[in-house]
Amino acid sequence: MHNATFLQDLAIVMIVAAVVTVLFRQLKQPVVLGYILAGVIIGPHTPPFPLIADEHTIETLSELGVIFLMFSLGLEFSLRKLTEVGATALIAASLEIVLMIWAGYEIGLLFGWGQMDSIFLGAILSISSTTIIIKALEELGKSREKFAQLIFGILIVEDILAIVMIALLSGFATTGSLSVADIGTTVIKLTSFLGVLLVAGLIAVPRLLNYVARFKSNETLLITVVGLCFGVALLAVKLGYSVALGAFLIGAIIAEARQIGKIEALTHPVRDLFSAVFFVSIGLLIDPALLVKYWVPILVISAVVILGKLVACAFGTFVAGNDLRSSVRVGMGLAQIGEFSFIIAAMGLSLKVTSDFVYPIAVAVSALTTLTTPYLVRSSDWLVNRLDRVAPVAVLNSLDSYTSWVGRLGESGGGNLGAKLLRRWGLQIGLNLILVTAVFITANFLRTRELTWLGHIPGSENNVKAILWLSAMLVSLPMLIAVFRKLQAAGMLISEMSVTTKDENTVPLRAIVSHTVLIAGGIALLLFIFLLSAAILPSWNVLLVLALVLIASVILLRRSLIQIHAKAQIALHETFAQPSTAHAAAEPVALPPALRDAELASVVITETSRATARMIGEMRLRTKTGASVVSIERSGGNIINPGPDEEVQTGDVLILLGSSEQLASARLFLSDTPAGRENA
Repeated sequence: MHNATFLQDLAIVMIVAAVVTVLFRQLKQPVVLGYILAGVIIGPHTPPFPLIADEHTIETLSELGVIFLMFSLGLEFSLRKLTEVGATALIAASLEIVLMIWAGYEIGLLFGWGQMDSIFLGAILSISSTTIIIKALEELGKSREKFAQLIFGILIVEDILAIVMIALLSGFATTGSLSVADIGTTVIKLTSFLGVLLVAGLIAVPRLLNYVARFKSNETLLITVVGLCFGVALLAVKLGYSVALGAFLIGAIIAEARQIGKIEALTHPVRDLFSAVFFVSIGLLIDPALLVKYWVPILVISAVVILGKLVACAFGTFVAGNDLRSSVRVGMGLAQIGEFSFIIAAMGLSLKVTSDFVYPIAVAVSALTTLTTPYLVRSSDWLVNRLDRVAPVAVLNSLDSYTSWVGRLGESGGGNLGAKLLRRWGLQIGLNLILVTAVFITANFLRTRELTWLGHIPGSENNVKAILWLSAMLVSLPMLIAVFRKLQAAGMLISEMSVTTKDENTVPLRAIVSHTVLIAGGIALLLFIFLLSAAILPSWNVLLVLALVLIASVILLRRSLIQIHAKAQIALHETFAQPSTAHAAAEPVALPPALRDAELASVVITETSRATARMIGEMRLRTKTGASVVSIERSGGNIINPGPDEEVQTGDVLILLGSSEQLASARLFLSDTPAGRENA
């Protein structure tokens, strides 16, 4: 009977979603809104009776939708792109979160809510909805534009900061205060998780997929990729993070593989299926009665979300050096709340520190701001054009001058070669220390869990600590040796840069500076290791013996350890050095002779056109005329390289590629009336 109930619920969800989606397609409205409306229609709050028997099953399926949506975002937004928009994302996300937490807190107090309700409201309003924005941008055909890449970067930073915020809110709700130690521990653990996953993933995953691709089986490749996606998402949950973060990270790692184009094509249908269930599940949470009861707070908070996020994100994006148009489009694309807001609201409810009305208000505000998101994105160009006409010329020139100045500052900020080397070595030292931190966190995790096999080790707890500490140090040796060598090189470079005199004292002065840097760095490294291993340090006499073992290991295995680290570093460089299919497609290539004389032309599709309501493959345009459809402009968006199953609609603008004779033939072919289709 349970299987029948599950099948019934799933059938109702998909049938109603399909009907509403078709209707919204006909009305040229965002499909996301159709999914949410479908959820309201079949939800438990809509009379005469609920159509869904088991909402928990639908919620479980919607979780799969979140995983696949975030995974797809990772596939499209590679780590290379994240490095390009990292500064903008960090500045804009930080400004937005600080401003919205303050605004939410003040609004809560204005409505007479308690302090904890107000704090949680601020946190709820601070995080935008990744899944909703992704879907809206994809439907509008804008997911690959510059402002969309900036939005994705901001969303990633937001999601990472949201994880830290949730951990801090949980501690604050239970104790009523925040300690610096709790904040530091949370940040260190999260940084270690991100560092280890990215480094290990970038070394292993592309090579695994290269091996799987040799079988030339789409089924094998898809199963492997989905297995990686679910496995890393599960790992993230087990470590106390969200499935969304894990799914995104493994997607970004897989995006560096050569098979990225095929992987995207294989996973998109699966993503679309479960993402539809996710948006329907949001509609299931909406209670029309509560919307009526709390309509004033809902409308006020929704307006604050839209205006506050628009201003904060646009300002942060502009401050980071982006032009006014991109900044405004970013702000209008991020003006909503979503899944993390639900998590924060549910946490306050489960901890019994917030009132019962906070959660439904959060859901209602999310629904309203979701409804406005597609329209805000569509109207962003209109708003920018309006600002260009209304704003004084002097103001616009000043804004352009600021953008140019920041751009020049970034170009000239590289400094000389020595400064560049120091920055690079600093990043490498930081990455190695993150990996070392993760090793010791794992060792401490094993100690606190008191694993069965550890309990059978002869001797006291001191012996268990000794084994864990020695194991952690042996695993960390390649990274620690690399850090020491980088400190040594940095000391020599700093001595060359700081001591520029050419008298007889130059050599000893440089030696003093070099050794000072090395000794100071070595002491700091020892203190760092001591702090990391404080929880698993054995007694001093045992520690002395273990230190001698480590020294002997370094002396005997130094070359091998250096080679291990070098091979891992080379593998990491190779991953970024080889362009994936998606990245390579964006690079300029030499055109073959047949395309050197090619031209582009546009054709507007009318109601009487032969192409109306027909698929591209069905028209056989290339067979009959030699011209190819390379893009479709529809409702302000672009469909690049449409497939043969893409249906042409009235009002579409087809971008054709071909010679002048082929384009003329194609125009004539497309202008014919549907009456001639029998002969087509």
